[in-house]
Amino acid sequence: MTKLSVNINKIATLRNARGSSNPNVIQMAQDCERFGADGITIHPRPDERHITTQDAYELSRIVTTEFNIEGYPDARFMKLIAELKPDQVTLVPDPPEVLTSNTGWDTVKNKGFLSEIIQELRLSGARISIFCNPEISMVEGAAKIEANRIELYTGPYANDFLQNRVQALRSLVEAADVAKKMSLSVNAGHDLDLQNLKYLKKGIPHLAEVSIGHALFCDALYYGIQNTIQMYKRQLQ
Repeated sequence: MTKLSVNINKIATLRNARGSSNPNVIQMAQDCERFGADGITIHPRPDERHITTQDAYELSRIVTTEFNIEGYPDARFMKLIAELKPDQVTLVPDPPEVLTSNTGWDTVKNKGFLSEIIQELRLSGARISIFCNPEISMVEGAAKIEANRIELYTGPYANDFLQNRVQALRSLVEAADVAKKMSLSVNAGHDLDLQNLKYLKKGIPHLAEVSIGHALFCDALYYGIQNTIQMYKRQLQ
């Protein structure tokens, strides 16, 4: 079954809004695992707008499922990975000022840079995933730099889903098929929710993992976090 990794950035955002420890990020990660999450994802940005460096260190000690750290591979990030040794590292091309991840790597243009980064990251023992737009050339580029996985950017799919779900899914399926042929496992993430997740899974049966945060916690406001995690997992069966 496709794994569900819960991105807990939003919990840290809520906590930081009051400058206190409520809600407790560490407790939420533990509860998400207890309620069925297959992994915990964080994106510790340089400005610490949500997950802080201290959070990352504390989470590395308590996460018992899969710990996935995503981010741009600057010196700060590389030091964090070397010391924490997460199960998975997801490289995203975000500059510091962007609000959220909104495009994948150009794996052709950045081949040299990413190749060097990947070789250094291998010392941590982590699985390495490259955040990619659903374009065949970008997937092929990820294979050439010897990534273990790609994470397909699903933002456009989510935006177009209600208008034309068949068309919205097409490029993702094509990219995922190419990845499979090139021995790359496939993750997916961005704006996935209870409306569009099941259709994505149906179109990409070999989908290894999805990372979901914003929509999941929005739903949890109504359904509760334990029930919501199970609702999302049922979409992936």
